[in-house]
Amino acid sequence: MARPGFCALERLAWWLVFRQGIVPFEAMAKQLDYRTIREIFTRFHASEPEPKGELEHVNVYTLVVAVALSAQATDAGVNKATRGLFAVADTPQKMLDLGEEAVIEHIKTIGLFRNKAKNVIKLSRKLVDEFNGEVPNSRAALQSLPGVGRKTANVVLNMWWGQPAQAVDTHIFRVGNRSGIAPGKDVDAVERAVEDHVPADFQLHAHHWLILHGRYICVARKPKCANCIIRDLCQFEDKTQ
Repeated sequence: MARPGFCALERLAWWLVFRQGIVPFEAMAKQLDYRTIREIFTRFHASEPEPKGELEHVNVYTLVVAVALSAQATDAGVNKATRGLFAVADTPQKMLDLGEEAVIEHIKTIGLFRNKAKNVIKLSRKLVDEFNGEVPNSRAALQSLPGVGRKTANVVLNMWWGQPAQAVDTHIFRVGNRSGIAPGKDVDAVERAVEDHVPADFQLHAHHWLILHGRYICVARKPKCANCIIRDLCQFEDKTQ
């Protein structure tokens, strides 16, 4: 599972996904054709024209921190922990002034909080020392920050700078493989499949539509197929009634 570009927390998250069998490789559907995928995203767009990420943030720095904290945690849990944190530390220097122990106190309700607090301080130090306190807007530079892997970098590039970057999380991996929208044996393959097969006019919001669909409809254990707007187009064989 140790692929280049993924930080330790992201590698752990994917290891847990595969160990739990949420999306076994044998469940991969065949790649859907262009017309079907366009119809799927046309429906997603009609249902939610401007989908938004659910992580709360006040600027690009707090977005980076929130996304980095979200590994092995729910967005709701991260939001609850960061409201107080961002109220007192919304810049790299303020976070450094706050200190690691205080960060721990704010985020101790989320998973892996000690290691995450350490990374928040380290990435804040690097931003101050090497980027004049500004968050860089290239994937390579973002991934150079402690605790920031490719998925986190793609979320930031997409949500803050409006780049059509595809941040593949467990939800996208599951939906892509079940439906045939973007099947792949690992997250890199699914990311490429989204980029290659989703029409260009839907690329900007593609990962948000897929995440929200996976989070609320195409859930891991008992997908809500009866409420699915793409049920007739999806190739998942074990649809629920």
